[in-house]
Amino acid sequence: MLVRRSAPGENTEDSHPGNWRGRAARSGLGGRAARAAADALALSLAMLIATLLRHDGDFSHVDLTGLLVLASLGAVVHTAAGLQFGLYTGRWSYGCFEEIAALVKTAALTTPLLFILDTLLGRLVPRSAIIASGLITLVIAAGIRYTVRLARDQRLRPSAEHGARIVVVGAGEGAAQVVRAMLRSPSSPYVPVALLDDDPAKRSLQIMGVPVAGTRHALPEVVRRYRADVVLIAIPSAGAELMRTLTELAEPLNVEVKVVPPVVELFGRTVSVDDIRPVSHADLLGRRETEIDVAAIAGYLQGRRVLVTGAGGSIGSELCRQLAQFHPERLVMLDRDESGLHAVQLSLDGRGLLDDRNLVVADIRDQQRLDEVFAEHKPQVVFHAAALKHLTLLEMHPSEALKTNIVGTYQILQTALKHGVDRLVNISTDKAADPISVLGYSKRITERLTAAADAATKGTFCSVRFGNVLGSRGSVLTAFAAQVEAGGPITVTDPEVERYFMTVQEAVRLVIQAGALHSDGEVLVLDMGDPVRIADVARRFADAAEQHIQIVYTGLRPGEKLSEVLLGPGETDQRPNHPLISQTPVPPLDGSVLSMLDPTAPRGELTAFLRWLTESPALQTKVRVNGNGRRARNLIPRQPQYTVRPIRPR
Repeated sequence: MLVRRSAPGENTEDSHPGNWRGRAARSGLGGRAARAAADALALSLAMLIATLLRHDGDFSHVDLTGLLVLASLGAVVHTAAGLQFGLYTGRWSYGCFEEIAALVKTAALTTPLLFILDTLLGRLVPRSAIIASGLITLVIAAGIRYTVRLARDQRLRPSAEHGARIVVVGAGEGAAQVVRAMLRSPSSPYVPVALLDDDPAKRSLQIMGVPVAGTRHALPEVVRRYRADVVLIAIPSAGAELMRTLTELAEPLNVEVKVVPPVVELFGRTVSVDDIRPVSHADLLGRRETEIDVAAIAGYLQGRRVLVTGAGGSIGSELCRQLAQFHPERLVMLDRDESGLHAVQLSLDGRGLLDDRNLVVADIRDQQRLDEVFAEHKPQVVFHAAALKHLTLLEMHPSEALKTNIVGTYQILQTALKHGVDRLVNISTDKAADPISVLGYSKRITERLTAAADAATKGTFCSVRFGNVLGSRGSVLTAFAAQVEAGGPITVTDPEVERYFMTVQEAVRLVIQAGALHSDGEVLVLDMGDPVRIADVARRFADAAEQHIQIVYTGLRPGEKLSEVLLGPGETDQRPNHPLISQTPVPPLDGSVLSMLDPTAPRGELTAFLRWLTESPALQTKVRVNGNGRRARNLIPRQPQYTVRPIRPR
């Protein structure tokens, strides 16, 4: 290793790597001193110009000595006032609006003070020149800042020869943020050349020199005129319908189509170049802007102890990521899948060391383990997302739906009541609305059990119902992508089958909002927009594939519907608290009825009994349970009780 020796008398302090902060501080101090000196010179020049204007340009009438004295005093006063208003303290970036506002305040204070000083010193310059000099100083100083900032922006501007030429659809705040980000990064792979916006008020708008060249319908012409390579949809609030429309407009133009993230993914931060990404199927199917009451959410989450079951799953992991934004005192993540827990911790802290007591490996079927977890962590808010969710598998194995979805949820409710949980949100599904499948029966029963638990507590226990979540494990998009990668075919059950879709971010955002609502044993149903034909989704995948992909129709499977519904018979669409959340009452079902469930009963009889439980009134007796003809009496006590021992396999 070669080490440079310092010359005799040479100061090597700044060459030491540890002194970079000192160098930066001295550099910043020097820059602020230069700004103050430039403003002082601007004031002197302004006073000279104003005096000459007062004397009609006759230099012989100018008292240079008096002018020099007053300009010197003005420089001191202007600098002192600028320090007072933060103009030279490095509070703002050079040439920003906040700095210009401070410059105006400084000029407004300096001008009357100079007027007073001039009077005390015997009128060194005409009074009208002092007033005019304040305005001229402001113009010169602001002009210097604008020129410097413009020069900096030009240096940072990426070269049009090296970056992809991009037409930005949208000229709102999101588009302005991404255009500025692209034009202030020399390494940006994109160079914006034109904007499109349907708002007539923006027809003459320019953002950093990039003009609005027309509406969305002018996209083909604008792409050809500006020789664009990429079309960027920069509307964070754009819904799925608008995304599909704009994508279809761009398809025949032989350009890449990219987007910025939706509002729910930004969490209030500004859009950057790194956020630009290709259009996903989730953008085309489930993208909507959702408004939430941040204050209400923070009110029941901030500083509280929160527990999430099923934290390693698609819904549970996104719940954990979004809940962390509200700074709970403790976020306890429970799952029986240790790999899922590792993944969610890694996404939260970037370490994934599995060394946090808030990561809990447990099975909701194990009542003793649940008691241990609740006793240790003392949660105040619980989000219950743990469940078996694959419809076809549960049709073949209904006993597993009983043990996990029903008994597991009942035990979570029992434990939450025992340990004084204030608020519990049970994650349900649209399959629970007018159910015809084991999955639907089991989730409808959990809605009724949750309603019964709500009646037994002063807190709020509710269920939240929604449909298919895009991008979750086992979702239709994941299946179609795997089938395309394997060369096809894409399998669809029926040409007319349709489903509701929403992104996992939107679903979780509304689940958290639903948890803040007051609910009396209700199920909260999320508005999912219009249903989407699965055949159309499959066709998009097939069209986007590089090779020919066949679409094969296989027929509906047992328990499947042609079209899902979000509300069952007798359920009304009432939205008293949020425009995207319906609240409908649920008839409670006391947990003691579970004592009559036998996991070893024949599959058909067990499925029939689950179906009966979804439809039964609050009180019922004499029900056939298994092949032995055993009957039950007094299934529902007059007063709700939660002491029934859970049924385990014999």
